Amino acid sequence: MAKKQTPGKHFDPQKNYRETMKAIGYVTRAEATPKDYERIGFKSGLEVHQQLKTKQKLFCRCPAGIYHDDNDYHAEIIRHMRPTLSEMGEYDGTALMEFKTRKEIVYRINNKTTCTYEIDDTPPFPINREALEIALEISLLCKFNIVGEVHITRKQYLDGSIPTGFQRTAILGVEGQIQLKNKKVGLIQLSIEEDACREISDVGHRRIYKTDRLGMPLIETVTHPQCLTPDELREAADYIRFLNRSTGKVRTGIGAARQDTNVSCEGGTRVEIKGVSHNKWLPMLSHNECFRQWALLHIRKLLLERLPSPEKWVMRHIEIDPYSQGIEHAVANRFADMGYKVVAIALPAFHGILSHFTQPGKCFTNELADRLKVIACIERPNITSNEDLEIPLSESDTTRLASLLKASPDDAIVLIWGPANDIPTAIETIEERCRMAFEGVPRETRRPLTDGTTIFERVLPGADRMYPDTDSAPIPLDEAYIEKLRERLPVDIWRRFQQLAQMQIPEDAHPFLLRRNLVPVIEEIVGLGFPSRYVGSLLGHKLKRIEGKYPKHKDFNYSRIVELFRFIKENKLHHSIAKLMLPVVYQYPNMDFNSVLTSINFKRKTEEELLAPVDYLIEKFKEIKIAKKDKPENAINWVMGQLHKQALGNVDPAVLHSRIKQRIS
Repeated sequence: MAKKQTPGKHFDPQKNYRETMKAIGYVTRAEATPKDYERIGFKSGLEVHQQLKTKQKLFCRCPAGIYHDDNDYHAEIIRHMRPTLSEMGEYDGTALMEFKTRKEIVYRINNKTTCTYEIDDTPPFPINREALEIALEISLLCKFNIVGEVHITRKQYLDGSIPTGFQRTAILGVEGQIQLKNKKVGLIQLSIEEDACREISDVGHRRIYKTDRLGMPLIETVTHPQCLTPDELREAADYIRFLNRSTGKVRTGIGAARQDTNVSCEGGTRVEIKGVSHNKWLPMLSHNECFRQWALLHIRKLLLERLPSPEKWVMRHIEIDPYSQGIEHAVANRFADMGYKVVAIALPAFHGILSHFTQPGKCFTNELADRLKVIACIERPNITSNEDLEIPLSESDTTRLASLLKASPDDAIVLIWGPANDIPTAIETIEERCRMAFEGVPRETRRPLTDGTTIFERVLPGADRMYPDTDSAPIPLDEAYIEKLRERLPVDIWRRFQQLAQMQIPEDAHPFLLRRNLVPVIEEIVGLGFPSRYVGSLLGHKLKRIEGKYPKHKDFNYSRIVELFRFIKENKLHHSIAKLMLPVVYQYPNMDFNSVLTSINFKRKTEEELLAPVDYLIEKFKEIKIAKKDKPENAINWVMGQLHKQALGNVDPAVLHSRIKQRIS
């Protein structure tokens, strides 16, 4: 941390950033070891949301799973947030924050997917029993204790993503567990609930949603915070996703499954990273969030050393005209030219804090900028300072502003700008976040970015956000009904891992096979007499590449692969032909298999016919590979390469290789 100095004297924010990164002991995700996570007290849990594959929504009869383009809508509804006192005489913190934003929430409605229920103009229908049954099956797979009676409650949803301001939800199971490789992770509960809207844009004071996803059946599986490394967190998320998909009754694709992860470090607090679309992002996001909290605790330590009595901290600010005050900062002047108000702020005791490392490529200034964007609705760039990592205030600008603000050597000098109506909220937001810095880590929800960092989204809602839904009657669950569901459960995921190992299927294929619920497909094909290792590798490697390369045909189903292998068996083809047929079947699932063979130019040949040109090919190899003719394995591999494609479907490639080797040796 930089020493005290006169405002305006040269200060290197980049150097301070690097020094503070070193001071907190930050290590990259690639370098981190379990000891690093133990050192900072890494702790994390999950809230896994999974859409259920039903025909209708959860509390109305609108179709589920029908999506439309952003601009395909028939009406718009506009709403604003109005906080109200609870029965305890308190305001919810999230509601107050959203009210400050003065957001206009716009819902775009398509008549095919939305009805008056979604805007609370119609009472809810009885819960979708198909969805309830699927959710109960998954609860049993998670070893939950099933409730005796389902009580539907309302959970406050104050970010605008549900027009009513609440979500109907019900707890179905409590205290379950999942088995990871080296430990068990406890599950707190599983709930069934209705999904929220999809956000289209959030710019300034206007946030737009579309409602096609609204009300779709969803389950939420909540774990205890027992994941002590980012790798355990990823493993737990994968396990829950595999378990959900093993039923074959959940939706897949973009947005069908989403994770929220709660992360904390020793001395920190629970921070929720919301809406993580891909499990592979979880390790980096949780790693960076834990070190962000570790950095914020270091910032608190530095501030309290300078100012042991935080209640005496007072921020000073003045509105300025950059031109009349001789301020040369190009960005501030550009926004002043646009008619924005510009405010200079002195932050006592914050010298060296604004450029303090928080996340890779980010510092404490980002903590302020993010809140200005979300709460004051001032789009970035919205702040600069004498510690800005990109375009800091010059020494002359810092000296002028320090004089105007009567700043001391310990002060950080900040400029913010924005529309006149947003400036009071912006000043309040800066002061509030700086006061929080004396306390450590704020409880908040953060949004994930693709680079593995996060940004502020909103404050965490209060604990008492659920209350009974008087429009919905309790639903008793008979023990005989639960036992009937238990009898038809799919194989446990931990058992699936064991099966894949017994089949000698490569481990790198396991995630794809479990994610696509392909183990039952493999079992059916193996039951026809085909080798499990080949089938598992074909589906886990080849099919994965095919899905990444070609768009999926609407009529393609994995059962079609079973039919392909049945055709191969009935026609006495070698199973190696599946490698060539599978891409065609995936793209054209309605094509008959004989036509597929024609499309890949397959020709029936006996072993003798395939071996007939071997002597000629050996001589050909000697002509073109003179330098390597003394190495028999090179000749074998070259000749094999010439005949390999013709062998597929006719002869086992391993047998062909052996025959060629006999000829050459």
